[in-house]
Amino acid sequence: MRRSSAQGVLYGQTVANVAGIANSDLECMDILYLEGRVTAGRLAEVTGLTTGAITGVVDRLEKAGLVRRERDEKDRRKVFIAVVPEAAMKIGQFYVPMQEAMEKVCGGYSDEELRLLLRFTNEGYKGVVAATEALKGLLDTPPEKRPALKLKERPRRS
Repeated sequence: MRRSSAQGVLYGQTVANVAGIANSDLECMDILYLEGRVTAGRLAEVTGLTTGAITGVVDRLEKAGLVRRERDEKDRRKVFIAVVPEAAMKIGQFYVPMQEAMEKVCGGYSDEELRLLLRFTNEGYKGVVAATEALKGLLDTPPEKRPALKLKERPRRS
């Protein structure tokens, strides 16, 4: 799982390089794509970046034509950030090799096995979200008062 996660990060970095943008900007664009139209404050909350950093990310993505700022029709003071659909399709093309590779892998499993893998993936995601929130909780705790975190030792397989 760690190798797969690390490889996913490396693949994303390669996509960002090919697209000509920073990896962190690509990750923010992906979050925007998944979340839908959100405010800069919400994007900051989801990513853990400061609102100032998000302003820079959005400025760069907007300059590249990948996102746009949209004013709320009911409250003109509120601004949403939205992915430009054509730009998402342009970036999406770089994921075709990964999609094809994963379709080939999935083709080797039965529907029942795929349901189990989907359940595992969804539950694993929820676990990572919970662990992330728990770790974020340490930010407000002085280092000397933080609980000791220790990895469980597991036998290595060869």
